Amino acid sequence: MADQIETIFPEEVEEKLTDSNANIVLVDVREDEEVATGKIAEALHIPLGQLPERFEELDKSKTVITVCRSGRRSEKAAEFLQEQGYKVINMTGGMMKWTGDIKA
Repeated sequence: MADQIETIFPEEVEEKLTDSNANIVLVDVREDEEVATGKIAEALHIPLGQLPERFEELDKSKTVITVCRSGRRSEKAAEFLQEQGYKVINMTGGMMKWTGDIKA
């Protein structure tokens, strides 16, 4: 069993995005059609299915915050990234709980 995945609430993610010292990267693992309805502007979009081929695009010196619609897929993504040696936090509640700005 992998180590417990750390979690963060959407409001805390929003705060971190305004903190220039946060040293985070947000990864949205939803599918293209879901992201088309809007995503967090700062988020990098890598669908969960593409993560095994694309995870090396992520900077290991940053904390990766994973995001999906409800928090389930992002937890799977977080587990995978943690196994690859990344520091990862899963945003609980996903985009369903996000109250911050989104861009189309």
